[in-house]
Amino acid sequence: MASAPQSNSLPILYSDLVPLNSQQHADFTLRAVDAAPFLADQHAVPLTVDEFVSAQRFLPIVFSSGEDPVPLALMGLNEGVNTIVDDEGKIRGLSYIPAYVRRYPWMLARLRPDSEELSLCFDPKVGTIGAFEDGEALFDGAEPTELTKGILAFCEQFEQAAARTAEFMKELKSYDLLMEGEVAIQPEGADKPYVYRGFQMVNEQKLRDLRGDTLRKINQSGMLPLIHAHLFSLQLIREIFQQQVEQGKLPPVLAPAL
Repeated sequence: MASAPQSNSLPILYSDLVPLNSQQHADFTLRAVDAAPFLADQHAVPLTVDEFVSAQRFLPIVFSSGEDPVPLALMGLNEGVNTIVDDEGKIRGLSYIPAYVRRYPWMLARLRPDSEELSLCFDPKVGTIGAFEDGEALFDGAEPTELTKGILAFCEQFEQAAARTAEFMKELKSYDLLMEGEVAIQPEGADKPYVYRGFQMVNEQKLRDLRGDTLRKINQSGMLPLIHAHLFSLQLIREIFQQQVEQGKLPPVLAPAL
């Protein structure tokens, strides 16, 4: 159900990366869009801890499986299913759009493995960045426009939030609070339940058993509200399932889904 982001080459959503520069892209503009077609077949995207409180009202927050888990916002329970956007990528009603999605097609990337410097890059296959007659300019001569400066600032903020998220996950693992998750949902009239696995969640019993200095450290570090936001959000898994039912997006065969 909750696959980890791609570890080889590029992160999810991204098909390619090109560094933005005033020499090659002096006449490039950014077209406004009202849809995210690239999201239509994505059922989960990474989430930063800065977003937990806002996201938990709309989307289940789980953790990917494996040795290096990351927080994920679930938008569907099956691979290729997204319930918050339609097939054209237009938002259905009110929901929370993770910063990872709002950042696309931009990101900060290290162009050389021997350098710590990050450069603003974009996915050229997005179709909204190019030498168009319309759209907002990315450069004014050799200087970035306010639009480009704003994009850079957002990407920098995202990287900072990602660093905080990595620290949160390191602490969560150090306290051995994660467990393999499983959800079984049996629709009315069905002979067998849909069983969803392939994700991790906080073990509530281990959390309740924490005592003394450990519990105090978790509380003082600000981890406890984040953990509770994750746990509260899990009730939304059944709502996502119901949305899949209403949208006709359940698998045709009742079998365990990963």
